[in-house]
Amino acid sequence: MEDRESSVPDRIVTEADVALGRAHLLRLEPRFSRIPGPLPLRRRADGFAALLQAIVGQQVSTASAAAIWARLQEAKLCEESAVAASSEEDLRACGLSRPKVRYAHALARARIDYVALREVETEAVVETLTAITGIGRWTAEIYAKFALGHTDVFAAGDLALQEGAKLLFDLPARPNEREMHDMAGAWSPVRAIAARALWAYYREKTKREGAL
Repeated sequence: MEDRESSVPDRIVTEADVALGRAHLLRLEPRFSRIPGPLPLRRRADGFAALLQAIVGQQVSTASAAAIWARLQEAKLCEESAVAASSEEDLRACGLSRPKVRYAHALARARIDYVALREVETEAVVETLTAITGIGRWTAEIYAKFALGHTDVFAAGDLALQEGAKLLFDLPARPNEREMHDMAGAWSPVRAIAARALWAYYREKTKREGAL
């Protein structure tokens, strides 16, 4: 049997890691070959700003999230201490809804040990982050995938991933979260690569962005 460590990176850090993971994914499911490479790396720095940006992106278009994030950057409200000291009016002026203002303040006051999160498994990351008001499994898994580089995390609740799977596999209907989770199980231990591929396919077919 092929040694896992020789074929799958523990963390996705570079474009070479993505290419290695894609090669493994194609062995698991050849139909992913319909999605041309190279797949995007989509890594970002971990920490407070990455999680805040994920909250900003919840349930809004990519364009709207980018506009709000730009206003937060201009207002210098992307750091933990600045957000903790900000008023509701400060954050609302940047475009955050009242619930997201509450989520941003909860995140800033949670005092997460972001360095320690780098060393733990995906489920421990999810457990830590979902204990904070406003952070659900989708946000936690997106953070694990893009900020921490976890290789075997998927975010099955993402609508673009579901629609991408429907299009790629010619399904009669878009799979729901449970169905998507079960389908993605076959792509372990490179589910984060499968997610990158499905987002790329969704973008190609619909001319829309998926995730962040």
